[in-house]
Amino acid sequence: MMGVQYTKFRDDTTSIPGENASTSTFGENVPGGALESLIMRITTTNTTNAILADFGNVFSSLRFTLNGTVIFDYRAGVSGGANNNPSGFGYFLNSIGGRAVEKPSDLTKEAYFVIPIGRQIVDSVGRLEATIGYAANNAAIASGTFQLWGRYNTATQTQTSVVPSTSFTHAASIEQVVVRIPQDVKGVVAGILIQNDSAADEYGSQGVRLMAQSAYGLDADFLRTFNGDLNNGVLYADDDLSTTALTFAQEVPGCLFVPTYNLVGGDVVLQVDSSAATTRTYTPVLIAPFNAKDSTPVRQTASVVGNTSNAILAKTE
Repeated sequence: MMGVQYTKFRDDTTSIPGENASTSTFGENVPGGALESLIMRITTTNTTNAILADFGNVFSSLRFTLNGTVIFDYRAGVSGGANNNPSGFGYFLNSIGGRAVEKPSDLTKEAYFVIPIGRQIVDSVGRLEATIGYAANNAAIASGTFQLWGRYNTATQTQTSVVPSTSFTHAASIEQVVVRIPQDVKGVVAGILIQNDSAADEYGSQGVRLMAQSAYGLDADFLRTFNGDLNNGVLYADDDLSTTALTFAQEVPGCLFVPTYNLVGGDVVLQVDSSAATTRTYTPVLIAPFNAKDSTPVRQTASVVGNTSNAILAKTE
């Protein structure tokens, strides 16, 4: 068995954020095997206050496509280097079993983003396409590096799919929201990331009611009790608070991850109490059983018998 193995897919100095909004698009051939997760390692040398807080704030979107299938599709509700809060992107990864960490610093950033996917890549080689949308930084970035790695693990147990979000334009009232679940993506709905278009919750007293699981609306803090947020469950970097350790928080303003306890049966229906006219996005996370295995090399399936005795006797016939 292969166990755990790390493979570098890409290493460049161009796929990094900058002072202005930008998009980085690239594709890589990747080895076959049980790909547990993708890992982005980004370093930057900045001018002062280029990114005020969490590095994940500069991700406005991120899409990975493997062999023609979209496996991860994230769109930020709020992004930008001037957002002095925990990032929705880092919060989301930490909520679904990934990892978003960095070494806090004003001028030299080093950030890691681990994205769980759980995919068996075809035996010989697979094709991974990436589209990264960066929001504008708060100031210029002088230089940096971008690396994309793969973590292969034959003990991987689940396939994780982050599918395109459903957007909903809210009035200041209680409204029904139908979160669309693609029928061609296997798995159960493990959770839904709700993002506002500003760094504010803007929920009414009835909060969010998941119709399949409650006869009552649960306010944001109630939900944060059970998703782990209120238990200092938000971890992020802010060099204004510390340059030697990450900072704990109890919430990400405008972001709320709602565990759905593996719902099946189709679209997910919510009732949402909004205290303001605003637009929210609802991003489902689907998981499915995954039977990881070692990559099998290209091999022949027809056999040619080697038998000297038979070859000699054939000459006598």
